Amino acid sequence: MSAAKIRLGRDFNLLWAGQTVSYVGDKVNMFVVPTVMILFLDASAFQVGLVGMAQWVAIPLLSLVAGVLVDRWNLRSTLIWCDVIRFAVILMLPVAYWLDVLSVPLVWGSVAVVSAASVFFNIGYTATISAITTGEGRVKAYSNMETSRTTSEVVGPAIASGLYQLMGVASLLVDAVTYLLSAAGIRAMRPYGGGAGRSQSMRTRLKRGFLLNWNDRVLRGTMLATLLSNIGGPIFVVVMPILAYRGLNLSVGVFGTVMSVAALGAVGGALLAQRVSRWFGAARVMPWAIFLHSFVGLGVLLAPALPAAIVLGATLTCYGMTMVWYNISTAAIRQARVPAEDQAVSHAAFRTVTWGIIPLAALFGGIVVEQLDGPLGILDAAKYTMVGATLIGTFLAWIPIAGSQRRLDREKAAAEALAADGEEKVSAT
Repeated sequence: MSAAKIRLGRDFNLLWAGQTVSYVGDKVNMFVVPTVMILFLDASAFQVGLVGMAQWVAIPLLSLVAGVLVDRWNLRSTLIWCDVIRFAVILMLPVAYWLDVLSVPLVWGSVAVVSAASVFFNIGYTATISAITTGEGRVKAYSNMETSRTTSEVVGPAIASGLYQLMGVASLLVDAVTYLLSAAGIRAMRPYGGGAGRSQSMRTRLKRGFLLNWNDRVLRGTMLATLLSNIGGPIFVVVMPILAYRGLNLSVGVFGTVMSVAALGAVGGALLAQRVSRWFGAARVMPWAIFLHSFVGLGVLLAPALPAAIVLGATLTCYGMTMVWYNISTAAIRQARVPAEDQAVSHAAFRTVTWGIIPLAALFGGIVVEQLDGPLGILDAAKYTMVGATLIGTFLAWIPIAGSQRRLDREKAAAEALAADGEEKVSAT
């Protein structure tokens, strides 16, 4: 069945609608928080890196426990409560601003709590996709979600920069409200899934999650590639606003426009993902996507020799497009190779290994920029830190998945040979 003819159903559409709204809110948050820190709280590069770390610190600390608990809980209720918690915590930031108590530690704590709730939500969300869609519909489901996510990257920064210029810190109210809208969409879904792991001990489920990722050579490759990519990628992202605001002296409006224009590439990537996957095979797309994703990050070296806004826009356009291809292809392969009842624990183990490095990488990026600022100046310190980060993916991350398509082809050939042999034996009898 062609991707266009696959129908994902009412429940997926409700989840999709809620997430689409929430994605826009997330982009407002991701734009406004570092902007507030740099321009309002006058935070140092180290403090920006510290808050960047807080966005990810819950992943290595909570993912394994979250995977087992989500495995036992009602999936729909879990997602709703995660949205409600995130709404309440984000709401605290503008309230703190109005009470004149907003500070870097408060921002750090709020971001860390939202990160913790997001760990539970994202693991439950992955299991939900398996519970409410069929196998053939999952590539389309992930492609639709990625289209919404990347579209939010187009409109999100433009909305965020406009809101910040009009409302300042109060613009975070928009992010808070989107979580309530997401919760309402999930609440309207029919009851589904949940509780698959209640019959087994936590230790058994944790072990199974890791073994599913490690014993399968294709899944092991995606895990190692994503781990390496997540060493360099967070450094690049955390340092980007420092480069833009302090190194290249871009205004909030210009940087927001650059981010929105650049995200058009990611939207194009999401729209083409299903077609590219069918043409070349998801496993063949993965290594090329991660290599190109990292390589294009070297484009920051061209600023300010060329107009900074154009350089950052072109670099981030290609950066987003290739990352979308990688995300969709890896998600499709992982969904196909992991049983539906094991999605939560498998995804939890995967996130613990691959995302656990992100908070350290984000903090490290801030530290490196601060150390290089003295001898090099903030412009070169930011550029060279970002270049070092992107080289990790360019030369290392593609290696573990370079042979994924060949492995799948061998598996398919072996399965066909086994089936043919079975048919011959049946005919002989």
